[in-house]
Amino acid sequence: MFETILTQFSDLTPFWIYLTIFFFAYIENLFPPSPSDIVVVIAGSLVATGSLNLIPTFLFATAGSLLGFLTAFIIGWQFDKKLVHSGKLKFLTVQSFERVENSFRKYGYYLIIANRFLPGTRAVISFFAGMSRLNVNKTTILSLVSSAIWNAFLIYLGIAFGKNVDVIDGYLKTYSNIILIITGIVILFFVVKYFITKRKTKL
Repeated sequence: MFETILTQFSDLTPFWIYLTIFFFAYIENLFPPSPSDIVVVIAGSLVATGSLNLIPTFLFATAGSLLGFLTAFIIGWQFDKKLVHSGKLKFLTVQSFERVENSFRKYGYYLIIANRFLPGTRAVISFFAGMSRLNVNKTTILSLVSSAIWNAFLIYLGIAFGKNVDVIDGYLKTYSNIILIITGIVILFFVVKYFITKRKTKL
């Protein structure tokens, strides 16, 4: 993946590279998985060689992350709750829907600030944050802070490692897999807990 992206970047002017960085950062929030993280790291390596400027690279990456998050947030906000209460969505009961909403109202802002550090779950977090109608201004600020810190870190890695960006690619994949496994275990725990509680209630 690293060599493919780098080869494609080499054929573009800086302006189009900036737009590509924005696109990958944006689209990840809607259609994961996306190689947005490694794209930003590669952009950092191009900053180190002088092919790109630091500030535009950082701004385009962060703007893409933020606007992508807010797009998924708006989609979640517009989600028709009547559809859930109608019972037509067999996979999503009213009880589980309300439980998710309550959890996001309680812990949602913590998840938003950690959002960029949780690859593979970013689209889910932004959607449910909108569905739970979290405060728009607070959500925007926290998402901006999270995106800025994460993208600054990725660009720094690209600058520091230069041509050895493929090493970072391996570490990012490992990191993503660990996060997904932990997320899967947590979800499984709550699903099992839900069915156990439901079974005890019936008894």
